[in-house]
Amino acid sequence: METVEMNNVSLKRPCSEDDVANVDKIKRQKILEKSKAGNDSGQSIETVTEQPEDMKSEIIPNEESEEQEEEELEDSDEDGDPESFADMMKHGLTESDVGITKFVSSHKGFSGILKERYSDFVVHEIGKDGRVSHLDDFSVPVDDEDPTEETFTVLSDEDKQRLEELQLFKNKETSVAIEVIEDTKEKRTIIHQAVKSLFPGLETKTEDRDGKKYIIAYHAAGKKALANPRKHSWPKSRGSYCHFVLYKENKDTMDAINVLSKFLRVKPNIFSYMGTKDKRAITVQEIAVLRITAQRLAHLNKCLMNFKLGNFSYKNHPLKLGELQGNHFTVVLRNITGTDDQIEQAMHSLREIGFINYYGMQRFGTTAVPTYQIGRAILQNNWNEVMDLILKPRPGAEKGYLVKCREEWAKTKDPAAALKKLPVKRCVEGQLLRGLLKYGMKNIISAFGIIPRNNRLMYIHSYQSYVWNNMVSKRIEEYGLRAVPGDLILKGATAVHIEEGDVDNYTIHDVVMPLPGFDVIYPKHKIGEAYKEMLVADNLDISNMRHKIRDYSLSGAYRKIIIRPQNVSWEVVAYDDPKIPLFTTDLDKLEGKPLPVLPTDGKFRALKMEFSLPPSTYATMAIREVLKMDTSIKNQTQLNTTWLR
Repeated sequence: METVEMNNVSLKRPCSEDDVANVDKIKRQKILEKSKAGNDSGQSIETVTEQPEDMKSEIIPNEESEEQEEEELEDSDEDGDPESFADMMKHGLTESDVGITKFVSSHKGFSGILKERYSDFVVHEIGKDGRVSHLDDFSVPVDDEDPTEETFTVLSDEDKQRLEELQLFKNKETSVAIEVIEDTKEKRTIIHQAVKSLFPGLETKTEDRDGKKYIIAYHAAGKKALANPRKHSWPKSRGSYCHFVLYKENKDTMDAINVLSKFLRVKPNIFSYMGTKDKRAITVQEIAVLRITAQRLAHLNKCLMNFKLGNFSYKNHPLKLGELQGNHFTVVLRNITGTDDQIEQAMHSLREIGFINYYGMQRFGTTAVPTYQIGRAILQNNWNEVMDLILKPRPGAEKGYLVKCREEWAKTKDPAAALKKLPVKRCVEGQLLRGLLKYGMKNIISAFGIIPRNNRLMYIHSYQSYVWNNMVSKRIEEYGLRAVPGDLILKGATAVHIEEGDVDNYTIHDVVMPLPGFDVIYPKHKIGEAYKEMLVADNLDISNMRHKIRDYSLSGAYRKIIIRPQNVSWEVVAYDDPKIPLFTTDLDKLEGKPLPVLPTDGKFRALKMEFSLPPSTYATMAIREVLKMDTSIKNQTQLNTTWLR
């Protein structure tokens, strides 16, 4: 098998730009030899792939104090116009900036449009039992404890508003009185059920006032009741968790859960899931929620846009992150230029050999300051640098309020003044400024700690990924696509070196490479030394990856260097209308929409492919291997491309 190197086909930046990514590139070139082979395709992807999942606009999801005004501001400004987006991406990263430089196949590349429509990218979660999640059933499991449908309509909008304000402690009222019109015992029972099921944490009682019956709603157990839905109202025979399939379009997982929690009037932390899914796609995954009935969840289908809930069941356990087996992808590449032979070669290679298991561009952020640089500064214990990288002005277009916030910070170094320029305070910048305001400029560590833990760890994981990508490119350059003595393979969960006498027992598909940490071993050939040299160049000691702050100590992990997708299939289809869908989704099937009628000889050709990948692998890297090109947003925008919505 032959390895192929790709040249950077993006335009050069002006020498006058203060581009910190170039510093890293120069540093890395001292370690990695210059690329020798040329790009054998010279082609380009014509549109942007997916938005980075790690630092989308650097917004922190699941912030308890989120405000409607902030959400509207974010939504209205989320993507920006295509020109400003392209301008911003001129200062972004290319694949070679993060160590992505090799291909494993020898076929000639071709161009195509990825995600011209978000519906061209469909992800179905694969559970730990190997079952692929599908939305194919809207029915609700019924038991005698479920409230009637009238429960959802008996309260007026005004009643619901007053009850929500009471539930969330938004006013000084200690109770809400609802007059019972057309008083009957049945009517009162329905109102009692409606309040208790729709507003967890509230209790009810009936009172006579001036000859009229009123249902009085009040807090049963203080503020804790909201976070802990009322346990005594849940039937013992029913599993505590309602599991359901979430089908969503053009919305990421945390955004969807925040919307569900608002409609249900509960905290987002009662939801659990096995993995987060991208925004710019149609995705289908399993979600579990504590003590919310399937009936209440199904009722949301009448009022929610862009997602549907179904396949309800009750179980006694939540879901845990990472429990999935992987994801099944259905991807359409439109307006392809490859010949039938090129496409066959590319897809056969993907099925038989696979692709390099690089961390995709999403891992490293969208802006001129890559996330791995912040991660490196954290590991170096250089907290002034961490603060500076997050808050300083950066080249490229950003949302207007962020630009003003950064300018104010550069001018005054005053957290309060910079914060005033920032109407959206749930972003990383806002969190850090609030921390600096609280703890002072001499305690950056505590100020940074205000940022949610997962977001903080994302930075150092990005640095690990940056090192891993570079080392894998070096490994493939040095030794090709065969196992060699000194490589690492896994026996169970333990990594061992391949000895000279055993090398014929293994293939490249068995070889793993470590993410740097204190609990991993390194290859016993040139690449082991290259790891050490790369970290030395970054002022880090590979033999001491423990940090004085425990959260930032890296234990390391192992990752296969080549992934061979499963269940690979493909077909080339012709079409005339770029807006027509080229396959039916789960929702289309449930709603009885017919298959699209496609011409036999259309103006355009599209490659429709399906494949399954294990967790933590990037579909964009598989597509990169097929098309043979740089998948970075920067490269695509520099090639006169358009961010198509």
